[in-house]
Amino acid sequence: MDSPATAERAEQSSADPARLAATVDRLRAQVHQVRAAAAERAVVDLAKGVLVERLGISPAQAARQLARLAEQAGLSRVELAADILDQADTVEQIARQTVDQSPPGAVAVAARNGHASVSRSVAGWLRAAESVAADAADTQAVAESLLEHALAPLGACAAAVWAAGADGSLRLAGSAGFTDEDARRWHYVPPDVPTAARRALVERGPVWTEGGSTAPTIGCHQRPEGARVVLPAAAGGRVLGVLEVCWPGPVPALPAAGGKQLGALAELCAHTLDADRGPAAPASAEAVSELAGLADGLLDPTLVLVPLLDADGWLADFRVEHVNPRFRDPAGRPPERIVGAPLLEAYPLAAQAGGLFDKIQRVHATGEPFHTERMPVATLVDNAVHTVEAAVGISRLSGGVLLTCRVLDDTTRLAALLQHTQRLGGIGGFEENLVSGEITWSGQLFELHGLPPTAPPIPLRQLAARAHPDDATAIGRFLRTLLYHRRPASTAIRLRAAEGATRHSRVIAEPVLDDVGNLVAVLGAYQDVSAQHWTEVALAATRDQLAHTEQESAERNRLALQLQRAIMPSAQDPIDVPGLRVAARYRPAEKGHLVGGDWYDSVVLPGGGILLSVGDIAGHGIDAATGMVLLRNALRGLAATGAAPDQLLAWLNVVAHNLTERVLATALCGVYDPDTRVLTWARAGHLPPVLLRDGRATSLSFLSGMLLGARADARYEQGQVELRPGDTLLMYTDGLIERRDCAVDDSLARLLRTAEGQASDVDDLLDRLLTHSNADTDDDTCIVGIRLLERPGSALAADRDGEGSRP
Repeated sequence: MDSPATAERAEQSSADPARLAATVDRLRAQVHQVRAAAAERAVVDLAKGVLVERLGISPAQAARQLARLAEQAGLSRVELAADILDQADTVEQIARQTVDQSPPGAVAVAARNGHASVSRSVAGWLRAAESVAADAADTQAVAESLLEHALAPLGACAAAVWAAGADGSLRLAGSAGFTDEDARRWHYVPPDVPTAARRALVERGPVWTEGGSTAPTIGCHQRPEGARVVLPAAAGGRVLGVLEVCWPGPVPALPAAGGKQLGALAELCAHTLDADRGPAAPASAEAVSELAGLADGLLDPTLVLVPLLDADGWLADFRVEHVNPRFRDPAGRPPERIVGAPLLEAYPLAAQAGGLFDKIQRVHATGEPFHTERMPVATLVDNAVHTVEAAVGISRLSGGVLLTCRVLDDTTRLAALLQHTQRLGGIGGFEENLVSGEITWSGQLFELHGLPPTAPPIPLRQLAARAHPDDATAIGRFLRTLLYHRRPASTAIRLRAAEGATRHSRVIAEPVLDDVGNLVAVLGAYQDVSAQHWTEVALAATRDQLAHTEQESAERNRLALQLQRAIMPSAQDPIDVPGLRVAARYRPAEKGHLVGGDWYDSVVLPGGGILLSVGDIAGHGIDAATGMVLLRNALRGLAATGAAPDQLLAWLNVVAHNLTERVLATALCGVYDPDTRVLTWARAGHLPPVLLRDGRATSLSFLSGMLLGARADARYEQGQVELRPGDTLLMYTDGLIERRDCAVDDSLARLLRTAEGQASDVDDLLDRLLTHSNADTDDDTCIVGIRLLERPGSALAADRDGEGSRP
C-alpha cells in the first residue's frame, strides 16, 4: 500500500502538465498583448509625428491634441491615429478647428462627414498589422501576423503569400488559415497554370473572385463558395509575388481606405519577399560592366537599361547605360547621344499603350523574359513617326535589363518569307556539287526524308534506295535526263521515311554547267504532295460513290414517278352523273427528283353519292408516293360504308397514325348528294373549298380539323353547302397557290380573283387556274372541280326558276 507522501507526489506530478499548459497559454496571451500594444504605440507615435510636422508643436502638445481629438470624436486613440495616417492631407484642417476652439463635437462631425469616411476599426487593425508584420522574422510569420491582426477582423479566414519566379512560376512563401495538406500540395505552381495569383502577377493589379469560381487555387476545395482578393506585391518597380486573401463567403463591403491599406499590406509582403530572396539592389557599376560585356558579345543590336525610381521607390523610367557596336539609332544619332539618357526621353513613342516600354516594364517587374520575331517599333525621325518591324528580346539580369532589337530589313524579311513558304508548301531545296561531292539540304528536306538534321544528305544517285521499288524505272529516267542529257527533269516518287511511313513527293531539278558545258552541280527541290495525293484518291472514291448514289436516287425517283403517274393520271375520265360536270387536273412537280404525295379522287359511291377528295402527304420521294397510294385507297374503301366525311377523316387519321410509318398529311373530303344538291365536307389541316356563284368566288369557312397522323384521337368538324345550278366548287392542294415570299391569305385572295369571271365549262376554268398559278415551291398540284349544270327545260332549271320566285 502506497504511503501518503507517495500519493502526494503522484498527485503533484499529474497536476504539473496542466499547470505548465496554463502557464504557456498565459505567456502566449501576454506576448500577443505586448505585440498588440507595441503595434498600437507605433501607430499612435506615427500620428503624433504627423501632428508635430503639420502643426509645428511639441510631442507633448501633439499627445494632448490627439487625446482631445479622440475624445471629441468618440474614438480610441489608436483608431483616431489610424485615421490621421490615412487622411494626412486633412489633418491640419481638422486640428486647426480644434485649436481654434470649435464647438464641442465639431471635429467628430467633420471626421464622420468628410474627412474620415472609412471604418475606424478597419484602419486601426490594418495599421496595427503593418507594425506587427514589419517585426516578423520571415514570410511565414508575416502571413500569420497579417491574418491575426488585420485580416481576421475583416472576416477573412486565410491568407497566402506567393513568391514569383523568373519563369512565371509561383512558390508558396507563407500561408495561414490553410491546412498543412493544402500548403504541401500548393508549395509550387508551374508557369501558365491559370490561378488567380498568376492572373494578378500578369495583370499587375488586384483580382477579385466571387464564390463558385472554377479557377484552381489553394484551399478552393474547402471553401468553394468563398471569395478572394489577390494583390501584386511590388517593391522598387518589381513584382516579387502576390498576397492572396480568402473569405469563407462573399467579400464584405470594404471602404476605399481599407482597399488602400490592403495594397499597403501587399507592399509589406513584397519587402519581406525581397529580404528572403536577398538584396537585389539597383545594378552596380560592376553589374553594369558585366552586362555591357555580355551585350558586346551579342550579334543583335543591344541596349543595357537600368531602372530609374521616383521618390516613393516606384519605377519611373529606364536609363540607357550602354549600347553594343551593332546598335544603330533609327534617327541617326550617335551612341553618345543615347547612352545616359532616359529611355522615354530618347524614344518617347515607346510609351504607347502596349508598346515597347510596357514590355520592358513587365519583364523588369516579373522577371519573365519576352521574345517576339515581329513587333512594330515606332521612333521619331526628323519629327516624323517612322515605324519599323523588329525582332525584340527583353531579359532581366543583375538588376538591369538587356534589350535586343534587330530591325527586319528586306533581306531578313525575304529570308523569313522563303522559310515560311517552304514550310507551308512542304518544299525542301538542295544543291549537289558533282565536283567536290558536297551536298547542301534545307531543313525542310531532312523532315521530308524523315531524317534528323545531323544526318548526312543523300546523293541523287542513291535516291532509288530511299524510294518504293516500283518507282525505280521513273527514277532512272529522271536521272538519265538530268545527268546525261543535261536537261531539267521532274518525277513523282514514294519516299520511304525512316519511321516506315511512305510520303508521296515530287522531285524537280536542273543541271548547272560551267563555261565549257561540263556538268558541275545540280540544283533542285522536293515537295511533299502526300496530302494532294490522298485528296485525289479520296475525291475519286467520292466521285464513284456519288455516281452510284445518283444512279440509285434516279432509279428511286423513276419508280416513284411511274407509280405516281400510274395512279394519278394528269386528267380523269368524267363521271357520268346527270346534271353534274366533274373535272380534275394533276400537275407533277417541275423537278423530277421532287416526286410528291399529292392526290385527288372522285368516285360514285354505292349509295349514289359522289366522293370528292384531295390530299397532300408531307415529304417527297418513294415514301411519299406509297403513303399517298395507301391513304387514297383507304379513303375509297372507307367511303363505301356510307359514313359522313367527318367520320371518314377520323378513320383515315387512325390509319395514318397506327397503320403506317407515322404518315403526316392534309386532306379535304366531301360527299355530294345529287338528290339534294348538298355537299357535306370536312377538312384535316387542308385549305377549304372555293365556291364560284354568280361570277364571284368565295372560300368556305375554315372548319376545325387537325392534319392526319398527328394524334390518334383527333376529331373533325363537318360543314354543308347547297349548290345551285351554275355553281362551281373547287378543291385543290397548296401547290396551286403557295409562294415562299407571300402569306397564305394573300395567295388565296389572288386565287379567288383569278377564278372569278366567265368560263365556258369547268375544264377551261381548271386550265386557266393552272396557267395563271404563280406558285414557286416546286410542289405537285391537284385540282378537282364540280359544276352543277343549268339546262333549259330540265328539272334543275325548273327548280332554279322556283327558287328565283322565293324571297
